[in-house]
Amino acid sequence: MKKLILVSSSLLSTAVLAAMPVNQPVGSSFTLSNAPNQRALATALANPAAPFLMVNQDDEDNFRFGIVGPLSVGIEMGDVSDLGDQIEEIEDLIDNANAGNASSNANRANDILDEIGNTAYVKTSLGMQVPLMPVIYRTDNNAAFILDASVSAVAKGSLLADDVTAVGSDITTDTSFYAQTAVDLQIGLGYSQSIWENSHGMLVGGAKANLHNLSMGRALVKLDDEDVEAGDAISDSISDDAVSSTGVGIDLGAVWVSNYYQVGVTVANINEPEFDGAPITANAASDKYGITASDKYVMEMQTTIDAAVSTKGKQVTLGMSYDTNPVKDAVGDEYQWAAASVSYYGDSHFLPGLRAGYRQNMAGTELSYATFGLTFLKRLNIDLAVGLDTVEDEDGDEMPRSAFFSIGYDTAF
Repeated sequence: MKKLILVSSSLLSTAVLAAMPVNQPVGSSFTLSNAPNQRALATALANPAAPFLMVNQDDEDNFRFGIVGPLSVGIEMGDVSDLGDQIEEIEDLIDNANAGNASSNANRANDILDEIGNTAYVKTSLGMQVPLMPVIYRTDNNAAFILDASVSAVAKGSLLADDVTAVGSDITTDTSFYAQTAVDLQIGLGYSQSIWENSHGMLVGGAKANLHNLSMGRALVKLDDEDVEAGDAISDSISDDAVSSTGVGIDLGAVWVSNYYQVGVTVANINEPEFDGAPITANAASDKYGITASDKYVMEMQTTIDAAVSTKGKQVTLGMSYDTNPVKDAVGDEYQWAAASVSYYGDSHFLPGLRAGYRQNMAGTELSYATFGLTFLKRLNIDLAVGLDTVEDEDGDEMPRSAFFSIGYDTAF
């Protein structure tokens, strides 16, 4: 258990300056889906065509921008009950092995590891948009520009199970703690404009280039290594051996907007930029899980479709979005989001905006969330997502496997 705590604290301290996790929606768009919503600035960051819709030119505005945040934090854990107790028992079996019990201890440790399988992990994320971002400027001739800057990150600690073997009076195993971090400094510049318009609606298209500086770190520490403090080894390895590389991802998008409905499509990372991965010294456990000594990370292309129906002033909106294919994030987890929501944004500063929704990862962990959000004074946005899948803690109580919280303050439509 001590090593598990050290690993978790090491990952948290490494990622403490991080922001929106890769492949996670930003701020209130975690609740609202990827469908552009004029009342929620965070949804301008999904579809490159959306910034054109975010400035209220009926009030002769040309600018809209963020002020602070959104600041977000998320956590996810594997589907393993009493994980801490089980790891602690394995460590005791290894540490207390002798000539008389080595074989039975090894068998018991293997039984525990068979139960844990490949689901023992903790994943965290922290973050914030750069203050004042995004900044949107809409011209008077049907065009809009967006400048966005953020830092995104994800940190994951996993237990890689391998065979435990009795050798004389000792127990040996390559079962290891595996830690990964990825921190992405991203600067985006986009352009959107009205392409075609008639009495039924308007077609808006957009493109965005995202410059990524991605720093990736990895570390692998064997469970039976009593000479190494897991937390120190992981922290040192990630800080000393992290690898940074730069690439540009290109996003394209379009949305058809009518008074009462809209449909859109986004193709993200159409050029699939590639980034260098951090090296590690592999062992039997990492080989078993397909982890090689030096992995590269590719931001794979992903297509998302979205749709919404609303009142004419967008006060009440039913929105949904669906990723048509899964992609992997920087620590190898697959994401393919499906989301649906209902929201109310009034015109009064004194009545809060309300939103609620459902979100599910259709790939990878297949975790699902109930999502809720409030907007105060038309600018302060608070969102909470609670995982619907549960796991037992060390006291036998059920708790959500995942949760997400976000708070931000931006200008209103």
